[in-house]
Amino acid sequence: MKRITAILLALMLLLSLGACSSGAGTASPSASAASPSAAASAAATKSGVEDGTLTVAMECAYAPYNWAQTDDSNGAVAIKGESGKYANGYDVMMAKKICEANGWKLEIVALDWNSLVPAVQTGQVDAVIDGQSMTADRMQQVDFAGPYLYASIVCLTLNNSKFAGAKGLSDLSGGTCTSQQGTIWYESCLPQIKGAKVQTAAEDAPAMLMALESHAVDFVCTDVPTAKGAVAVYPDMKILDFSTGSDNFKVDEGEVNLGISVQKGNTTLKDAIDKVLKTMTKDDFDKLLNQAISVQPISTNG
Repeated sequence: MKRITAILLALMLLLSLGACSSGAGTASPSASAASPSAAASAAATKSGVEDGTLTVAMECAYAPYNWAQTDDSNGAVAIKGESGKYANGYDVMMAKKICEANGWKLEIVALDWNSLVPAVQTGQVDAVIDGQSMTADRMQQVDFAGPYLYASIVCLTLNNSKFAGAKGLSDLSGGTCTSQQGTIWYESCLPQIKGAKVQTAAEDAPAMLMALESHAVDFVCTDVPTAKGAVAVYPDMKILDFSTGSDNFKVDEGEVNLGISVQKGNTTLKDAIDKVLKTMTKDDFDKLLNQAISVQPISTNG
């Protein structure tokens, strides 16, 4: 009897061990199978274009980079969530080239300047194309493809201004000035003008230009593309370019190289964009910019 009981206990122990082993074995393959699936899902999300649509944010108020218009003329793209409004400009033209090369659809979202970086950081949009300088500080927050345009820094004044004949930064001393908030123009360049009376930053590029046009300031600081777009709309404005002399803004390469920002670590999307940009030269960028300026509506900066 004792022997039978011992045998039964041994069998029960074996069955118990077998059940534990089976449970562990089942859990392990299941967990292993889940990992590749989770990784694949994460990778798809990380690519930013898993649905075949590249969602791009821009201000749609920053000619000639981008602007809003009321029809789809000259290849304008509908702005998501804004009935009857379409985006166009250099940034839209560049976004279309990138999407065509990769077989993606394009979706444009209009956001204010200060919302652009958070939008790409949180995955609200896949990319930002909005004349962003590739600064060291900004590159800690997002990754950049590019450059997709080179933009040296200049000033704008009115033709009848006492500063219209300025030959260098020192000639702007004593003048009132402003630029767009959150830009190197305002934070890094204007402070280099000794004696300048820097006013409160403008909310956006149109507001900056209106400050000059309305005589609220003597001059503004911006980049060449914005300045070229401005004089096309405001013929009473003049570009002050000091780049041929030594009395000029001191900026590093990252401040004049403009990039397309994507979420930090999204190398898949960054590489796909870079692959397109590397087929283009500076002359290609400039031709596309001139094309944007040629179709820029008069009202975009007003």
